[in-house]
Amino acid sequence: MELVFAGRVIEWRGPSPYFFVPVPDEQCADISEVAAMATYGWGVIPVEARTGEVGFATSLIPQDGGRLLPLKNAVRKPQGLSVGDDVTVEMTVRLQGGPSRG
Repeated sequence: MELVFAGRVIEWRGPSPYFFVPVPDEQCADISEVAAMATYGWGVIPVEARTGEVGFATSLIPQDGGRLLPLKNAVRKPQGLSVGDDVTVEMTVRLQGGPSRG
């Protein structure tokens, strides 16, 4: 499943700061349709994502009925992204349970 959406970078402050882009409700609804085939537990959904010229693998994190896309420093810093910046995300949900290799 391939998705494109725009969002604003947010920060969650814990022992160390984490940066995310909230996935819009419409795309969360689409992801929910394949969540059972994609999750590897705890509601976490593996994805391949791209912002600007930087592609990366990560996992969507469930929060308050929605999902958050983590932005590691290796993704944010080369693009100069910080809290409040608007970004466009291209994302592919990685489905689990493909053919077994044995």
